Amino acid sequence: MLSKASTRRRARRHGFLKKSDSPGGKNVLKARRQKGRKKLTPNQK
Repeated sequence: MLSKASTRRRARRHGFLKKSDSPGGKNVLKARRQKGRKKLTPNQK
């Protein structure tokens, strides 16, 4: 059985702050904004 993944670890790796740090991540956020995504990153509340 798979163990429960760490929410904090996921947020650190795939979260908004991580994406806003790198140039590629900024492009991802920009593209998702242009597309009109309600959520820019996973599990954003």
